Order: sequence, then structure tokens, then C-alpha cells
Amino acid sequence: MRWMNRVSEFLAGLLFGIGLMLAGMTDPSKVIGFLDLAGPWDPSLALVMGGAIAVGACAFAVAGKRSRTLLGGALQLPVARQIDRRLVGGALLFGMGWGLAGFCPGPALVSMAAGQPKALLFVVAMVMGMALFEWAERRALHTKDAPPSTDELA
Repeated sequence: MRWMNRVSEFLAGLLFGIGLMLAGMTDPSKVIGFLDLAGPWDPSLALVMGGAIAVGACAFAVAGKRSRTLLGGALQLPVARQIDRRLVGGALLFGMGWGLAGFCPGPALVSMAAGQPKALLFVVAMVMGMALFEWAERRALHTKDAPPSTDELA
């Protein structure tokens, strides 16, 4: 059964990558053309995003009524619903990176696999940012759980 999960993961990723290429999401100039409202705006990616949102909404509606995945594994959906500073800050950072580079994570991986050097640089920076975030989170958790120092007790 484990191999079936791996095959389905591979096929889903392959389908996603092909869809990104067909939609033009792996072309940074197309993405930047969509985000540039002051220049020659390219609205075609709005249709791609709308389609993705519709598919995602349907998938979450179906998944919300299930307790198991289609392959029998436990289904774990996100439970957080609040909009906080971390969510807004992360969304702003994501949007700035998308606007500056013309890539978001999925298309960057597809473009990197296709040999685009700019995508490789983006993916390296993305992984470094993820590692820095994990380090900061662990450090904050460790500092929070650490007993007070003798200076703090005095």
C-alpha cells in the first residue's frame, strides 16, 4: 500500500507540473505581466488562479466530509481559521517574492527541473528562508521553555 501512495503522489505532482507549464506559470515574464497593473497587464493568469481556487474549493468541500483519504490514510485538514500577524506577514513576503522573481514555489521547482538558472537561485533562496524560519522557531521555543537565568531571578 505504501508504494501506491508514492505512485499517486508522483502522478499528482506530475499532473500539477504539467498544468503549471501549460498555464504559463513557469514563465516569470508572464507572471510579472499579470502582477504589473501599471504596464501591459496580462489577465490570463487570473483564469488559471480562478480555476485552481474552484478545484480547491470542491476538493476541500468533499474532504471536509471524509475522515480517510481515497487510499485509506488518515485525513488531516488544517484547523486554524484566524487571520493573525504571522499569516499576513507571510502572505506579504510570499507576494513580494512572487512579484520580484516571477516564481512561486511550485513553478520554481518545475522551472528548476527544466534548467532555468533563475529558478535554481530562487529555490536556493526559498530553502534558505525556510531553514532560517525553522531555526528561529526552534530558538524561540527553546528560549520560551528554558528556565529563567539567575540574572532574571534577582
